[in-house]
Amino acid sequence: MSSEFSATAPDCEIVSIRTVNTSTDIVFRAWSEPEHLKNWWGPDGFTNTFLEFDLRPGGKWRFIMHGPDKGNYPNECEFIQIEKPSLIAWKRFSKPLFRVVASFVTVSPEKTKIVFRMIFDSPEECNKVKVFAVDKNEENFDRLENELTKMVSWM
Repeated sequence: MSSEFSATAPDCEIVSIRTVNTSTDIVFRAWSEPEHLKNWWGPDGFTNTFLEFDLRPGGKWRFIMHGPDKGNYPNECEFIQIEKPSLIAWKRFSKPLFRVVASFVTVSPEKTKIVFRMIFDSPEECNKVKVFAVDKNEENFDRLENELTKMVSWM
């Protein structure tokens, strides 16, 4: 893995973990196919407009998150590493600045452990985001599980 995603001090990371009752292949699709990702990405009440989604190392992901408060939040990211179906890593160019590693571990044929790491350059930057990100990441996982349920029912 790229050195910018290697082990960091625990006080520079926010780690969220969820095990879902869905295969790793379907979980990876929910994270890598814009038609699914746009449905669940973000906390409760948010919607997304994807402007660019080029899932390859060096590819860009540009989107606008639309908040329930009617705010619009532009995001720009670059994919750094893709390992189908086990890992997607990117760095953000929009503030707050951090890197993300989303890994998908097969627990059983129909169960996947998701580890979502947000990696910051300093404990101060991490702490600014941690006050709200931990709960919001759980909301995001809840929305992901709803999308996974829909995906499985369509199969």
